[in-house]
Amino acid sequence: MHIAVCIKQIPDPEIAPSLFRVDEDAKQVIVVPGMSPVISPFDEQAVEAALRVRDAMGEEAEVRVTALTIGDESARRILKHVLALGADDAVMMSDPAFADSDGYATAYALSKAIAKLGAVDLVLAGRQAADFDAGMVGPGLAELLGVPAITFARKIDVVDGAVRVVRVLGDGSETVEAPLPALVTVSHEMGNVRNASLRETMRAAKKPVEAWAPADIGVDAGDVGAKAARRTLERLYVPVSDAQCEFVEGDGAQAVASALARRLVEEKIV
Repeated sequence: MHIAVCIKQIPDPEIAPSLFRVDEDAKQVIVVPGMSPVISPFDEQAVEAALRVRDAMGEEAEVRVTALTIGDESARRILKHVLALGADDAVMMSDPAFADSDGYATAYALSKAIAKLGAVDLVLAGRQAADFDAGMVGPGLAELLGVPAITFARKIDVVDGAVRVVRVLGDGSETVEAPLPALVTVSHEMGNVRNASLRETMRAAKKPVEAWAPADIGVDAGDVGAKAARRTLERLYVPVSDAQCEFVEGDGAQAVASALARRLVEEKIV
């Protein structure tokens, strides 16, 4: 069985907002030099889901996990991390032609890369990237691959040639099933992800990461990246915050409560 996991590197969400800058002319987020990108947390959950499926099926099932990403050379470090977690192979689509891909262009490139991998039984991805939170790539990729899509998974099992998924709903969960091949997007309710041991980290450092250009996946440079994008980004900016904080004072709790109630009525909040 072959599982492909699609991952994305993003600016570290733990970085202080003051270390980000938005270039409104280029419509790009600029991170202070030296701040390395990290794997999107939802995608790390997808990696964990793939490894759990492999663990559950056992060695006799011969499950292979391949990680895929689009990015520049900084993506190599992210893929090394995924290899240390337990993925078997890693592929990065690294070429200037892939730059500024929108959700569609990303899904298209990934679909061609998965086709190049050969027979892939299960494709996993995070429910959304943790930078723009669009959530377009997973369902779009399923459409391009012509396979069923199940979203917001918190538990995944492969049983008798089908994938059985417990998916998160607004008011609970439901269990659904689809025949393989299929695509599943993974939510953070999957639970804690494993940590890479020092031994596995050292072993991953020696593993190769394949780098593919557009020609390697059978497409022209004009078919990917910004040239293939279907979304138009009108403006990227930091919103101006005009929030104001007012402290309500009074002589004792009752007086403060009365003053607060009056202010809420004045502001037509209640």
